[in-house]
Amino acid sequence: MAEIVVNATNRPDRGKNAARRLRRRGLVPGIVYGGKAGNLAVAVDPKALQRVLRSEAGRNTILKLDIADHGPTNAILKNWQVDPVKESFLHADFYRIAMDVAIRVTVPIHVVGEARGVKVDAGILELVIREIEVECLPGDIPERIDVDVTDLGINQSLRVSDVPAPPKVKVLQAADQVVVHVISVKEEEAPVAAAAPVAEGEAAAAAPTAEPEVIKKGKKEEEEAPAE
Repeated sequence: MAEIVVNATNRPDRGKNAARRLRRRGLVPGIVYGGKAGNLAVAVDPKALQRVLRSEAGRNTILKLDIADHGPTNAILKNWQVDPVKESFLHADFYRIAMDVAIRVTVPIHVVGEARGVKVDAGILELVIREIEVECLPGDIPERIDVDVTDLGINQSLRVSDVPAPPKVKVLQAADQVVVHVISVKEEEAPVAAAAPVAEGEAAAAAPTAEPEVIKKGKKEEEEAPAE
């Protein structure tokens, strides 16, 4: 996979007004932190952020952050903010990494196979958590973790402890947390139709035709017994 390079420039001005001016120029304000160096305010091209997120590894892509007057450094795109209306980048956080130092990241869960509880018993497969937190060296970060649900029956679940962790990867999520389960389909009760309004004189005539909602069926003799 080709190395992704993100070029960045120093951002001397800080604050909301400076960030707005930067966005009007078509750039995204960002912060670089982590490692032995201090925090550094930068500006990046939003197209570079799109290349990172659209790559196979996505947010866990190890990129080369080339900062003007500071030189290149290995980093990952730790966090980012997007305008909910315009869908444009508002801010980006880059985290410096060393290839020989373990880091914590979240990796997506990928379901493999068709669950027996869905195929045979017509249940519903629910993915409870879509990402799992792991710790490993940057070069060992998996693109995803596969979870085979083929043998999962109705009302059964797979927990974090059942997830096969890749070599050299330590799972940090709570072991008893449910990752995926198969639930049965509950039959919904038919809604009771609202009674149409009637005139006061017609109420007595309409009363015998009304049927109460059946809560529990009783014996036949009790149903046929005359009212006292």
